[in-house]
Amino acid sequence: MRRDVFQAIADPIRRDIIGLLAKDNLSVNHVAENFEISRPAVSKHLKILTECGIVTIEQRGRERICEIKPQNLIPVAEWVDQYRKLWESKLDSFENYLMEIQSKKKKK
Repeated sequence: MRRDVFQAIADPIRRDIIGLLAKDNLSVNHVAENFEISRPAVSKHLKILTECGIVTIEQRGRERICEIKPQNLIPVAEWVDQYRKLWESKLDSFENYLMEIQSKKKKK
């Protein structure tokens, strides 16, 4: 079953795994050492990440090395980007409102 990237980032542990692998390629064991869940549970998360194309796992000797494929996170970045302008506009309006209230308080 091919999953999509949004399923991959839906879980906080998978987001943490992505964060770890964004810094460096790690063996499956090194990834698992960073979590207080079982190694099989970490392996299930890694399986989902590989099914989504975000992570590849390559056998190197005795170790299985995990590597992130950040280009496959582009759909998430594009989805978030469409809302960025909306958020910025709302935050600007809120900031202007707060400044207006502060200004009125100073006049009193």
